Amino acid sequence: MHVLKALALAYDPAQDRVLTVVNPGALDSWAFWLTRRLALALLERLPATLEGTSAMAKQAPAEYRNDLVAFERDAALATTSKAMTRTDDSVMRNNAGAAELAVTVKISDQGNSFRLELHGERGGQAAGILGRAELQRILQMVHDEAMKASWLGVPAKPPELIEAQASAAKPIRH
Repeated sequence: MHVLKALALAYDPAQDRVLTVVNPGALDSWAFWLTRRLALALLERLPATLEGTSAMAKQAPAEYRNDLVAFERDAALATTSKAMTRTDDSVMRNNAGAAELAVTVKISDQGNSFRLELHGERGGQAAGILGRAELQRILQMVHDEAMKASWLGVPAKPPELIEAQASAAKPIRH
């Protein structure tokens, strides 16, 4: 099992998946494809997990809980911003060929931290203990890639479909 120390994500339109590299550029790197189904499940369930395990949110009156959760998320992103670096495209391309399909992502509450486990269809695994801020950052990274993929709304039409529809349109006569 690979010990998760760093994570890089990049949406690949040809695969319609997110290439995720654990420990990019390191000897113990491992890559997997995060599918739309898994990405959207993370985006749907992880915020509730973070909110439900937040000591501050539990103590806050209900009418302020959403604001407090948003503040906690913003503070986590600000705290982790210095650790963010761009992974070279060649590192991502080199890992894409060996990437396996992710089949399970598990997140378990460990008190003041979380254990993140990733399992691939060919038996590859990676796991690491993350703080709340790091888990918030990963959630934001998945969200950013899902936005690039148009998985969070109405998908954008490819330009060739727009052109084909425009040429096939019949003129309107009054």
